[in-house]
Amino acid sequence: MTAALYLLIYACALVFLAGCVARALSYARMPLHLRWELYPVPHEEPERVPHGGSYFEEPEWWAKPLHFNLLGELKVMIPEMLFLKALWEFNRPLWFRSFAFHFGLYLLIATAVLLAIAAMVCWLAPASAAVLAALHSLYKVTGLLGAVLALAGAAALLVRRVRDRTLRIYTAPGDLMNLAWFIVALGLLLAAHLTRTAPAPSTLELVRGLLSFDTGLELPTLQVAAVILSALLVAYIPWTHMSHFIGKYFTYHSVRWDDLPAAKARQLQRKIAQYLSYRPTWSAAHVMADGRRSWAEIAMLNPARQEVKK
Repeated sequence: MTAALYLLIYACALVFLAGCVARALSYARMPLHLRWELYPVPHEEPERVPHGGSYFEEPEWWAKPLHFNLLGELKVMIPEMLFLKALWEFNRPLWFRSFAFHFGLYLLIATAVLLAIAAMVCWLAPASAAVLAALHSLYKVTGLLGAVLALAGAAALLVRRVRDRTLRIYTAPGDLMNLAWFIVALGLLLAAHLTRTAPAPSTLELVRGLLSFDTGLELPTLQVAAVILSALLVAYIPWTHMSHFIGKYFTYHSVRWDDLPAAKARQLQRKIAQYLSYRPTWSAAHVMADGRRSWAEIAMLNPARQEVKK
């Protein structure tokens, strides 16, 4: 039974990684998106950001090297990733629910990392009692706080989706199922942890057993159910719209912030040339996309004059 549980956890982890890679590749291979070209962008030079400037202000900018401000991007990305800054600014009532859920998940991820480190310390330096004690204190706090926050946030988001008339329009059955799955999985994890008795292995012992494939551990039914449901949830996430953490990267870097001039990017030039050769067949008459003209030809036409000729 324990061996099967370990295999399931490893399989779910592989499915999660495969899903994340597949999702990222699918976004990366998509056609060029229409850029926002709204300034400032965070990677602009710092002195231009306050007034919304860009490299277009430079005389003969096309002949000068571009400067990428990584620190400027990080100043925007980190608060957005950790604290959902945009949601705080534009939809504060939803922020309280969403932040609790997402930050709780971050704490649970940190807990998993701390547990893995603690398991490695047990093997490599079993005499390091002080290090193990510090790690134990850390993952105990992050684990409990993360589970409570994520559970409360998921429940609050579920209630909001059910009760809010406006949000209900955009709520699919899958959205409710996803949140319910989180609530049940997190609830079982908390219950298994809080009701654990002495014979049952601790969380650290379970992680050590998983990493060493120790099949001698005997897990109670509640703990097994919690682990199975959580592992399946992890494997499920990247194959749904809950993988928006991947899509968000491409939305910011390929749509909102991408201002690379085509003159300085040969691959970009090739893609644009390829797209201009397409022959669209749109039904909108004003576009004049009848399947005979390419985008390059359509771009040189004046719809108003074409109407006059008719």
